[in-house]
Amino acid sequence: MVPHPAESNEGSVGGTTPAGLPLGPEIPKITPMRPRTVLVVGAHPDDEVLGPGGTLARHVGEGDDVHALILCEGVSLRYPDAKEDFVALEGRAAARVLGLASWTLHGFPDQRLDRLSLVEIAAPIERKVRELKPVIVYTHWRGDINRDHALVHEATLVAARCKERSIEKLYAYETPSETEWGIPYDFSPNTFVDVSRFLDTKLDAMRCYRSQSPPANHPRSLEHLRNRALYWGECMLMEAAEPFVLLREYWR
Repeated sequence: MVPHPAESNEGSVGGTTPAGLPLGPEIPKITPMRPRTVLVVGAHPDDEVLGPGGTLARHVGEGDDVHALILCEGVSLRYPDAKEDFVALEGRAAARVLGLASWTLHGFPDQRLDRLSLVEIAAPIERKVRELKPVIVYTHWRGDINRDHALVHEATLVAARCKERSIEKLYAYETPSETEWGIPYDFSPNTFVDVSRFLDTKLDAMRCYRSQSPPANHPRSLEHLRNRALYWGECMLMEAAEPFVLLREYWR
């Protein structure tokens, strides 16, 4: 059998193509994929579960190191008489269920980010990005009705600028009861993650947020979160999925 022209010079960069053209330089070898560092940025405790919780669990299942940065505390506005930040305790419990490597609460006042400059909001995100050097970053969608969410989205764009060389992909996630209540509703996902094997983990994590989980007939209810994942899955011929908008990608 006559060898293929491109196969006749094993290990060399010479030879010709089937059309008789000279072969170019040998293609560089790509380093096999290693565990990635992933950062999810949320405005409030529970956002990291409501939106991308199944995806974060999948990252962990695939060996990635996943970290959450929550910018605002969750008690001062709704529970002014609380003697401890029980929502933070719920958040740390949810992080253990998801298998997160870290869960950091910065502590800005809830629903008061509009009193801060964008530089102030972006600062803790920038510090976390430079500390962790994440490959993938998730943040809120800009159109959420919650003002804190929109500001965190904008601040993440500042913190994840192209000068942060570790970042390859930046995504926006939906937050049930905040994204679809925005006017106009303009969340148009272009990336869908199959979370069929991780949906139960997401729901178990949300169960840790007892103070944030309303009964049925609410976008944050466990029943709705399951149905929502099934809906997005059906849209993309999967069993269950979570939707994202790919905001920026670098292939360096």
